[in-house]
Amino acid sequence: PNPPILTTPALDCNATGVYSGVVASGNGDTTDSSNLNATFLRGLQPTQYDGVAQFTTLFPGHYTGRAPHIHVLAHFNGSVLANSTYGGGTASHVGQIFFDQDLIAQVDTVAPYSENTQPLTTNAEDSIFAEEAATSDPVVEYSLIGDTIADGIFAWVSFGVDLTQQFTVTPASTLTENGGVANADSGMGGGPGGPGGNSTGGPPSGAVPSGVAPSGVAKV
Repeated sequence: PNPPILTTPALDCNATGVYSGVVASGNGDTTDSSNLNATFLRGLQPTQYDGVAQFTTLFPGHYTGRAPHIHVLAHFNGSVLANSTYGGGTASHVGQIFFDQDLIAQVDTVAPYSENTQPLTTNAEDSIFAEEAATSDPVVEYSLIGDTIADGIFAWVSFGVDLTQQFTVTPASTLTENGGVANADSGMGGGPGGPGGNSTGGPPSGAVPSGVAPSGVAKV
């Protein structure tokens, strides 16, 4: 039988460690309420027949307490809504992917990454990295596109998705027709997972596995 088509959202912070769609302590300028309406570095891609999804994005910066990482979710049986967000369906995977420490060091020499004033947390110091590395390899493979890191990288990672798992995703905010609305119950602003969640194989911060598929529009 044909494999199910998964919609794979990816989310990462910008070069100076700021997420879009979030206004909270530790996430850039807390007086800039317009960031709640921003959607940069958030994307959705359906998997192909062979289960592959591709993204063009920026290398994530770092923020206090977390090593550079990208959030990855896998949904199926949902739908893309009129405002280009995704709702309904079932979330069967909630995880994060990481990068080689030597690669992070190279990236941090290039502006605007070199202008990030937040302290760098290494992979060895990141509790979520340790949790994932205990049962899997969360670090991407990569190759430089050109002669230097400034030319970009091509990175890839493989992970399995158990379609019998159903997680309730607690979003940091929801994008409505009138703009972004913060979710007071998301746990954002101090949780180790950052906006929307923690480690691969487990539900996001503040959420528990559920037999009911999540509803609404998750800006994780």
